[in-house]
Amino acid sequence: MRGVTEFVSLEVDNGVGTIRLDRPPMNALNRQMQEELLELAAEATRRDDIRAVVVYGGEKVFAAGADVKEMSTMSYVDMAPVARRLSAGLGAISTIPKPTIAAVTGYALGGGLEVALSTDRRIVGDNAKFGVPEILLGIIPGGGGTQRLARLIGPARAKDMVYTGRFVDAQEALAIGLVDEVVPADQVYSRALEYAGQFANGPALAYAAAKKAIDGGLDTDLRTGLDIESDVFAGLFATEDRTIGMQSFIENGPGKASFTGR
Repeated sequence: MRGVTEFVSLEVDNGVGTIRLDRPPMNALNRQMQEELLELAAEATRRDDIRAVVVYGGEKVFAAGADVKEMSTMSYVDMAPVARRLSAGLGAISTIPKPTIAAVTGYALGGGLEVALSTDRRIVGDNAKFGVPEILLGIIPGGGGTQRLARLIGPARAKDMVYTGRFVDAQEALAIGLVDEVVPADQVYSRALEYAGQFANGPALAYAAAKKAIDGGLDTDLRTGLDIESDVFAGLFATEDRTIGMQSFIENGPGKASFTGR
């Protein structure tokens, strides 16, 4: 099955969903694309045949930012009521309670980088370039860039990128922890599918619990984070996969369980 909107699509193969950005030539993320990302993130969340998600912009570019022409006509009165919706759209992938991977070739700038930041892992081509150049327009990142970037690479590095608007190449991005793997550009999508594929038959509820514990803990203090972990940990003892996993371990050793996702 395939979920399709005008500029964003969702295709599923062997348990892995691909959310594809497709608004040539640069995948500029206008408000329609932001709404479509919200729609397809919700669909990927609902569908039991999707266990992991890859976000991909194509062979040449991931996304070169939000649609500046669209924003240039907006006043404060126009932006104020929709700013949170913009942030939600560019961060939509973060709401999917499944492993998510950004497969990045070419530019991931501004809103494009913010979409990539909303995933769990970033696998990028050796031709990839990253940046938050909004400062050059007299604004700041508004789709989660100041928050997710600082949490990922630390406030000093985030401020350098935000203040200067400079581009970071793939190797620097790897060195500062902005991305997780660098591969030849023509292998980005296949590597992302390979990584995502390992979750296709895994314990879906345990992945969701792990994500909730890690992401929720990062947003609060240690004591509260530990409480979140304890709650979701205990909840997994009500799942079919916990029974299957432990019984398989006792009988056959680790790594041999056939999970149901329930």
